[in-house]
Amino acid sequence: MSLVADRLPPPERPCRLLAFDTSTERMSLAVVTPQGMWLRESDGGALASAALVPQLLALLSEADTSLNALDAIAFGCGPGAFTGLRTACSVAQGLGLGANKPVLPVDSLLLVAESVRTAALDQAASTVWVAQDARMNEVYAAAYQWQGERAGHWHKRVAPALYSADGLNERWAHELAASSARMAVTGSALGAMGAQLHLGRMQPLSSAAHGARAAALARLAVELWEDGGLLDASHAVPVYLRNKVAQTTIEREAARLAKAQA
Repeated sequence: MSLVADRLPPPERPCRLLAFDTSTERMSLAVVTPQGMWLRESDGGALASAALVPQLLALLSEADTSLNALDAIAFGCGPGAFTGLRTACSVAQGLGLGANKPVLPVDSLLLVAESVRTAALDQAASTVWVAQDARMNEVYAAAYQWQGERAGHWHKRVAPALYSADGLNERWAHELAASSARMAVTGSALGAMGAQLHLGRMQPLSSAAHGARAAALARLAVELWEDGGLLDASHAVPVYLRNKVAQTTIEREAARLAKAQA
């Protein structure tokens, strides 16, 4: 089921952007024009590859603009679900090359941090750890420190990486021992892995309300555009943190034989 959020005011500096993220089970879309921001969230995951382009075109029509009128196309580059990232990057590259438009790669974990920024600041936590379920009992995690008054004013304290639960717990223990600053943590791994993750004194934040991710995506896209983060569409590539997502048939058979002989 889709959710279309209320239209938001336009950015101070007029621009026309299309933005989308399919790195999780939720698909977030945004169109920014001098008249306002149009936002949409819907089910993603396996549905994203078929639903993304039709929904993007529908949202452009709703905003009364077109691909040819855009200044740039922003996309969630990851880390995140393998298929979702391939979908986002393929669509960004295809639309960008077809319409001769540059692209803006948005950090998909930063998008999560931006979507809960108000809640984190209410807790007096300027640093937000994002922990996203990476399946296979692993976590995509990164830490961002808020440093300003606009969406782009985040400092990447800890770059996105792939962790085991124990590895992330060790990293968190080190970070907490090294700083007395208040920290918050959010992301899908909190629900998926539960007691395996040891938060210490970090404040857990619930996932952002429906509509918040699309609004955060729009804000980050605008800030990237204003900061000159444009790339040629041929550089619309995903951020993969897992080098191997599946075993080959030969590897599976070898593992089966080894288990049978054990």
